[in-house]
Amino acid sequence: MPLVEETSLLEDSSVTLPVVVIGNGPSGICLSYMLSGYRPYLSSEAIHPNAILHSKLEEGRHLSIVDQDLEYLSEGLEGRSSNPVAVLFDTLLHPDADFGYDYPSVLHWKLEQHHYIPHLVLGKGPPGGAWHNMEGSMLTISFGNWMELPGLKFKDWVSSKRRNLKGDRVMPEEIARYYKHYVKVMGLQKNFRENTYITSVSRLYRDQGDGDGQDRNISTQHLQIEKSKLIKRNWEVRGYQRVADGSHVPFCLFAENVALATGTLDSPAHLEIEGEDLPFVFHSMPEFGAAIGKGKLRGKADPVLIVGSGLTAADAVLCAYNNNIPVIHVFRRRVTDPSLIFKQLPKKLYPEYHKVYHMMCTQSYSVDSTLLSDYTSFPEHHVLSFKSDMKCILQSISGLKKIFKLSAAVVLIGSHPNLSFLKERGCYLGYNSSQPITCKTNPVEIDAYTYECVKEANLFALGPLVGDNFVRFLKGGALGVTRCLATRQKKKHLWKEEEETG
Repeated sequence: MPLVEETSLLEDSSVTLPVVVIGNGPSGICLSYMLSGYRPYLSSEAIHPNAILHSKLEEGRHLSIVDQDLEYLSEGLEGRSSNPVAVLFDTLLHPDADFGYDYPSVLHWKLEQHHYIPHLVLGKGPPGGAWHNMEGSMLTISFGNWMELPGLKFKDWVSSKRRNLKGDRVMPEEIARYYKHYVKVMGLQKNFRENTYITSVSRLYRDQGDGDGQDRNISTQHLQIEKSKLIKRNWEVRGYQRVADGSHVPFCLFAENVALATGTLDSPAHLEIEGEDLPFVFHSMPEFGAAIGKGKLRGKADPVLIVGSGLTAADAVLCAYNNNIPVIHVFRRRVTDPSLIFKQLPKKLYPEYHKVYHMMCTQSYSVDSTLLSDYTSFPEHHVLSFKSDMKCILQSISGLKKIFKLSAAVVLIGSHPNLSFLKERGCYLGYNSSQPITCKTNPVEIDAYTYECVKEANLFALGPLVGDNFVRFLKGGALGVTRCLATRQKKKHLWKEEEETG
């Protein structure tokens, strides 16, 4: 099926899709799976270890989870997500996972095609999103089975392809291939369009019949769309698609609902300081890895400066350390800060990250000492500026300044989603509308059970945009959105039947 109709035939501009999903990573894939009619039910033999939750599940055994009261089911549950539906769905798929158990899911899935809601999932690359761009040398932070999507066990898929590897953690390229295969094996390809770049998503306030038809539209073939006055033209989605010859073909879609599933890896966060745009300052692991791979930093006496206290910064420390490159590691927090990610990782499962954390604690800089030969940490410090002679100025929490000569610098302090296609770059959707959307400090403000944006009706957000950075939790967003849309669709059809009989 062509991604864009290559002929001069234009799509019927009166067609409005019920849902357009922006982003084809695990959030978008999981949402497509459920919008396609796949429904989770309590397995007949399953007993959930949480007796109260199991009792509630038994009450609605004949109903799919999508048709049940998610607020009621998730009441009283606790987990590592602040979104209650994410915690609920995670405990149904991976009961008591945080206690180290590997219990099977209590759900089984049925394809109920009458629940299919026509939709398109738009992504820049192949299904899997940012997983196709991640640095290949690092193990993923989650267990393989926590990365899986409903209905296809990761272990089953990987068993015939896997080289011998200790433990359950896997390489990003394996995850990327799994997500791509998942879309194919679940029959979701008809809903996916690759090589698409969104330039604007704007709310329409005009009648359904309007539309100038100037742009060629992304193919909506095979989506079983009914022309109906029940579908409101709320959104106009514009962008372009890169086709085989490299040219850009503009498109325009109309949608009743838009779901944002873009993730947050688009734009690395910057320190916003002098000299940060100098060529020796990197802002991503692939850039840093490429510099090491080309031998640019080999044999340099001057250290690499690594800024950040998260796992990506720890990956950079390990990368430099394993290549015998001395490291200066700068971060604002105290090493005893309970919110450091290392505090949440079991030592036995993540020994290399705990090695970094041990160095952060035990190899810190003091005024009366010199840099250590391999690694020196600077807790409660920040970078004041970078200089063109490859020097940097650091400042401690007490105001003490220090200058160091570097061979390179890597700033790994998080990233922001690219929501430039929305008004105000999407800032107005966050809890703090004066700040950009970030996963940790300013996620999109949503209804806790439907994932609809509080500040914009018919616009939904899921995954990292709402604070769920781990794949195991973003699946709850797909459940919340699907339940909301299915409930509204049911109400519309009831109204229609009443009108026809009345």
